[in-house]
Amino acid sequence: MVSKRSLALVSTESHPQAAEFFAGIGLARLGLEASGVKVSWANDFDDVKASMYRTHFRDEVNHLVHGDIGKVTGDDIPDVDIAWSSFPCTDLSLAGNRKGLAGHASGTFWQFTRILDEMKDRRPPVVALENVVGFATSHGGDDLAAAIKSLNDLGYSVDVLTLDARRFVPQSRPRLFLVGALTPPKDVPDPNSELRPDWLQASYGDPTLVTHRAQLPAPPAPLTSGLKKVIDTTHDWWPVERTERFLESLSFVQDERLNILKIRRAWTYRTAYRRTRDGVARWEVRPDDISGCLRTARGGSSKQAVVRAGYGKVQVKWMTPTEYARLMGAPDFNLDGARNNQALFGFGDAVCVPAVTWLSKNYLIPLANGILNGQSSGDRVMNVV
Repeated sequence: MVSKRSLALVSTESHPQAAEFFAGIGLARLGLEASGVKVSWANDFDDVKASMYRTHFRDEVNHLVHGDIGKVTGDDIPDVDIAWSSFPCTDLSLAGNRKGLAGHASGTFWQFTRILDEMKDRRPPVVALENVVGFATSHGGDDLAAAIKSLNDLGYSVDVLTLDARRFVPQSRPRLFLVGALTPPKDVPDPNSELRPDWLQASYGDPTLVTHRAQLPAPPAPLTSGLKKVIDTTHDWWPVERTERFLESLSFVQDERLNILKIRRAWTYRTAYRRTRDGVARWEVRPDDISGCLRTARGGSSKQAVVRAGYGKVQVKWMTPTEYARLMGAPDFNLDGARNNQALFGFGDAVCVPAVTWLSKNYLIPLANGILNGQSSGDRVMNVV
């Protein structure tokens, strides 16, 4: 059995403190602090991301440890109520190599659990992990089960849910969240089907895993429009020749869809990705007023373009860092000093701010405070079999 912590909360009941593992440019911090959580420690290995983090948070970054997480020990982590971990998705993404938790990047998950283990009786009562939904199917679900089991071994019962950024911003960005609790709330079978769809039920049916399902309020409905509001129309559009090459690469269906928008007496905005189909590079335009999932800008195929059609014209341009920031729910992020592709990389590899805020307000803070769904605030510890 894991030892009890001496304090109900590290700080106060209304303002828990958190450690931010794999912090990136700090969007998880923005989301947590918008909900009332104070981030008191953070870590990231990437030079560019650490620079962007420091630029935005300025003199508030004494807690940022820039370096290899493999060199961080449990003694380095201050007493916190929540540990947030957005560990690398490289080996879990459907677009990646699918090596899973055995991969070099996503395998850093094990460094996170090692640090929690080394914290012993100072382990935070709540942990939250965020990654791509491909985590659920990596190695036939074995990677997700292994992650849950490793948290179980540290005393945490685990909830698994998915939340799409599209419920808060006009960007399709579904993500998987694992919420671990030393003292879990009452398990409520089949609550919040929009957060735990059928493809996430395997974990709850595995008798070797310790899991719970918290009853949560319904999240906002997915947005069906809003892209136009985030587009920076002052940015230079591509020259005619490049736009023509873009149009020539479209399939017949894509071309017809764009022609319908072109004849309207109003501007319509869409996003587009370049994909390889049957060995041929083609542009594909989304059919709705929502951005596709922002990605890390490694190579031209990862970069998202903006298409504007109407008044007999079609114009195209690359999406800008400002637009990325708006689509990630961080419109005021300080981009000073970051080159274009550095900023795109930082945002494309991050978590949506309002999604973090919603999860924190409705789940993490009540869980840390010991007041969620029948929790006993006097005992934060779950028995480990």
